[in-house]
Amino acid sequence: MKYLKLIDLMIKIKFFSLLFALVGLISCKSSQLNHTPTPEIGMFKVAILYPNGAGKTFDLDYYEKTHMPLVAGLLGKNLKFYEIDKGVAGRTPNDEVPFVAIGYFYCYDVAEYNKAIAQNRDAIINDIKKYTNIQPVIQISEIKQLKYNKITPN
Repeated sequence: MKYLKLIDLMIKIKFFSLLFALVGLISCKSSQLNHTPTPEIGMFKVAILYPNGAGKTFDLDYYEKTHMPLVAGLLGKNLKFYEIDKGVAGRTPNDEVPFVAIGYFYCYDVAEYNKAIAQNRDAIINDIKKYTNIQPVIQISEIKQLKYNKITPN
């Protein structure tokens, strides 16, 4: 009789272990779906462009691992996501890359973005000096239209 109770207990433990594992996997998948890096009409896109040129330096590793996460943290919930582009070519293969890097912040509210940047201006400027000697060019745009290509590549 004790042997049957032990088997019954082991079956229940395995069942609940599988159930918890399944619930955990489902919740992980659904949380990933809620954080897709897709811009929305009406959002604001802040482009920070770093022009290329003689004598200009840029530490992309520091920018990726330290600076952009720092600024993203300052923007808080107003930030949906950010991107970093590394310049690889100009218009033609013989043209130099016009920008060594471009960073983008996708924000819901431009006034909140400006407020967060203004409140942390000194910290941001001091950090910029740690990865580049380039004066960035900044453009803030409102996303007015999104269209997606319905053709899938082969």
